[in-house]
Amino acid sequence: MLFDPYVNSVMLANRIAMAPMTRCRADHRDAVPNAMITEYYRQRASAGLIISEGVPVSDRARGYLNTPALWNEAQAAGWKRTTDAVHADGGRMFAQLWHCGRIAHAALHADGSAPAGPSIKAAATQTMIPGADGKPIPADCGQPQALSLQEIRAVIAEFAHAAKLAMQAGFDGVEIHGANGYLLDQFRCPALNNRSDAYGGSLANRYRLLLEVVDAVAAEVGPQRVAVRQSPYGLANDMIADPEPLQTYPWLARELNRREIGFLHINCQTADWIHDASHSMMPALRDAFHGAIIACGGFKTAAACEAILARGHADLVAIGKPFIANPDLVERLRRDAPLNKWDAASFYGGGTNGYTNYPTL
Repeated sequence: MLFDPYVNSVMLANRIAMAPMTRCRADHRDAVPNAMITEYYRQRASAGLIISEGVPVSDRARGYLNTPALWNEAQAAGWKRTTDAVHADGGRMFAQLWHCGRIAHAALHADGSAPAGPSIKAAATQTMIPGADGKPIPADCGQPQALSLQEIRAVIAEFAHAAKLAMQAGFDGVEIHGANGYLLDQFRCPALNNRSDAYGGSLANRYRLLLEVVDAVAAEVGPQRVAVRQSPYGLANDMIADPEPLQTYPWLARELNRREIGFLHINCQTADWIHDASHSMMPALRDAFHGAIIACGGFKTAAACEAILARGHADLVAIGKPFIANPDLVERLRRDAPLNKWDAASFYGGGTNGYTNYPTL
């Protein structure tokens, strides 16, 4: 089943997805995808679906140094070179649209604007900013400003504009990053979102921004070409676990199903419960959502991937770090061949080393 084609809004050669992974190989000044980025994705085009690293939808959406973005024509042109290369090698690719929210620092924004958030509560974590000599240095995330209603409308428009540019850039669809403690996830979190307006309080209000983004993006690309990422139980980026996960995430899944969204991408940050056949989350999501479910979190072998597909809990399996070190991961899984080990020191930033120079079989 894992190596069989899958047809949803697009024809995928197999059910293996390359998970979105930040690699920080662009120039922060223009955030345009370069030739090195194009080659990195081209090498991995045997994945049934590549989901790009998070691409900020505006300058203020940036939370990390050197991330390629998608808010202007030059960036779209850079991504077009990448999608052309992936398509030429038979692959399919979605752009992951991203707003980091409070996981950011004013030094990363061209106008020096403070991070955005649902509230003014800062994240107790760090990011990298340019030092005095231009080299990256660690810094605490900045004090966020609570988005006004006008600014919220602008964020929704930014996602829609990025989705339009993604189609111009040749992507086969887009994924809305609603997970891992970034802006849309921050609005969901009752421990962070203390708003008293239409975007705070009830579960429906806390998910209102995400769903308005979904509607705006779907209007640009069509609902079947939209994926939404969520991270139940996730604590990354100084998040507090949802108090009622088995109510929260199936509620959203039903809303996405009602909108006929094509893909729901579930990331298990701890790489444990998603592999547990007796755990309630994936069956609850399967009951609520009838599109394609992508499972992500600790999948390293074909057997583990086949198991969750056989249970009917997922239709596709996204794999992360093994794809960094194994551009031919699909073939290695097919042959049950040994995997290259990844070099964690080269995950974020740098040149071709640890990026485009991993050997194939």
